[in-house]
Amino acid sequence: MTDATVAAFVETREYRRFREFCDACRRYRYIGLCHGPPGVGKTLSARRYGDWDRVEATEPYADSGDFRCDDVPGNGCVFYTATVVNSPGQIQGGVFQLRQRMRELVRQAIRTESAPVIAAAQRRLEKARDDYLVKHDWFAGKPARLERAEAAVARAILDRAKRDHQAVDPTELLLVDEVDRIRMAGLEQLRAIFDDGGIGLVLIGMPGLERRLARYAQLYSRIGFIHEFRPLGAPEVRELLGGWRPPGATLPDDLLADAEAVATIIRITGGNFRLLDRLLTQVARILEINALDSVTREVVEAAREVLVIGAA
Repeated sequence: MTDATVAAFVETREYRRFREFCDACRRYRYIGLCHGPPGVGKTLSARRYGDWDRVEATEPYADSGDFRCDDVPGNGCVFYTATVVNSPGQIQGGVFQLRQRMRELVRQAIRTESAPVIAAAQRRLEKARDDYLVKHDWFAGKPARLERAEAAVARAILDRAKRDHQAVDPTELLLVDEVDRIRMAGLEQLRAIFDDGGIGLVLIGMPGLERRLARYAQLYSRIGFIHEFRPLGAPEVRELLGGWRPPGATLPDDLLADAEAVATIIRITGGNFRLLDRLLTQVARILEINALDSVTREVVEAAREVLVIGAA
């Protein structure tokens, strides 16, 4: 997955390893540590696992949503990104707000499921009232049909209120990105959230994060799993180039035709998703400017010249 807005997510072997790692932290309620170089897909993989794009696209605190209780956005996860300026109070408040939002999504799903039941009961009640006003003898007392309809509406409303009151926090896993920004006091706050919440916790950061956390014995002793997010290997890059293209970039269908050009792409990017996206975008620009219809090693090298990072 690239960091472009309209990019499609590609489930690689590395993402599947990350998913299994998160599943383990979630199941056993452990703290997991994920680290890797920038641009390999840590953040976007965490957002994908937590279904966070759908959470952000859902209007919070609406009367209802377009989902049901068995399809609540978020996948039982909360994705929190540490801000540049953070304090224990800010971390606690930010995580609390996100968990409250997840709980509200459950309530929206309850309202979505209850709405047609209540509406159907109210329609039957209105029909029973119309029959009572037009056809029934008022001196004979309230008919049993009308009483049953009123009771059905009351039960439907009370059932929704009961389910809403009993809605629990659905959060099972907290994913914290940019952990390198957090100082010791903030890390202790995350440990307190983990200890109090009965949830799994995944800390995502740069290489070297493990050595830094090793200095905090109380937190480090709770880490149950460590996952290194690695760049793609050469076979995976070749497989990716067989069908994936950066959004907005027009490239030839036979991108793999020139083996030397493909080898140059692999050498320059080193399996880094972000760099691969930017390199191919520049390749497409050079092809368009020069009216070329094939990707060669010279074209790739020319695209490399305008990049800030990458192997020389």
